[in-house]
Amino acid sequence: MSRETVRALFDNWERVWNDDQHGLIAECVADVHIRHDGAGTRQMTPQQYLAEIVTAKQNRPNTRVFVYDHKIGEDHAWFRFGLTWSDAVTGGPRSRAGLALWRIEQDRMAESWLSLLALGSTWPDVKSQKSWTSR
Repeated sequence: MSRETVRALFDNWERVWNDDQHGLIAECVADVHIRHDGAGTRQMTPQQYLAEIVTAKQNRPNTRVFVYDHKIGEDHAWFRFGLTWSDAVTGGPRSRAGLALWRIEQDRMAESWLSLLALGSTWPDVKSQKSWTSR
């Protein structure tokens, strides 16, 4: 794989999250994706990943993901990101900062590690990148 291929993959993943282009999930996620996060380690199909994203967005309306720094390799990528959304009950603003590392296999995301900071956390950077893969 080339860095350009991996960059295109995450350009599509940004569209999934920020533009609700959920039809791209099957192109982005391996048939069996291993996910490591606060819920533990589990294997997911693209359809299960889709269901998880839809549920997350229902519970967190107006979700936006902003990237502050990233590194793309030929078979991996990492992102320092922030999430914002509206509280589903009060409508008030919510945020959370995190780090994600992805292992890429056959042009799709095969494994991920996600670490989130506390609710209300943000990165101290004044401004996020224009897009996930830009500088």
